[in-house]
Amino acid sequence: MSEMDKKAVVLVSGGLDSTTVLAMARQQGFRCFTLSFDYGQRAQAELVAARQCSTQLGAEQHKVVKLDLRTIGGSALTDDSINVPEEQTTGIPVTYVPARNTVFLSIALGWAEVLEAQDIFIGVNAVDYSGYPDCRPEYIEAFEKMANLATKAGVEGKYLRINKPLIHLTKAEIIQEGIAAGVDYAQTVSCYQATEDGLACGKCDSCRLRKAGFDQAGITDPTRYISAK
Repeated sequence: MSEMDKKAVVLVSGGLDSTTVLAMARQQGFRCFTLSFDYGQRAQAELVAARQCSTQLGAEQHKVVKLDLRTIGGSALTDDSINVPEEQTTGIPVTYVPARNTVFLSIALGWAEVLEAQDIFIGVNAVDYSGYPDCRPEYIEAFEKMANLATKAGVEGKYLRINKPLIHLTKAEIIQEGIAAGVDYAQTVSCYQATEDGLACGKCDSCRLRKAGFDQAGITDPTRYISAK
């Protein structure tokens, strides 16, 4: 494969992890095509962040696919009757969106086939994360196997890879990788209930994990909060 043919579809949410993955893919010489989803999530500001970060980090094309996961609900991110918890919880949290990564990866897989790209990048993490079942390495490995059974590319021997470079990193390590790759984390939005202007609540699980990551990395937290933390 020539350098010009080294294409990748990168799933970007506008948050810390996926933006880091985009920067890492660019460092590896991939021509990146970024993919975001407007799925009815509370924090619409993350879509603005995803577009801005894609532009800043040199993506060749940024696509937003509109889905309506509010029609099935079942998550604090897609159902206004379920509150986003602002305290530590146990088990799989109510912010888990049923089948979200399976849906997202399936659409990324389709776009990769259209682009004739053999690589998909996703920012899943199994260390400092919220306990989502579709962020585990065994899930990604199973999806990759399915992808190569279910696609024309896979059948024709053009092996499709699901890249998960953050899977075994701590949040602090992810931040250090991103800083080294030139990520401006002030432009990212991770909060589950961010304002329209992208201000973070500082209380949800995602905010807590993000803040702890900056503290452990010894890097000043650039997150814009609703009020000073």
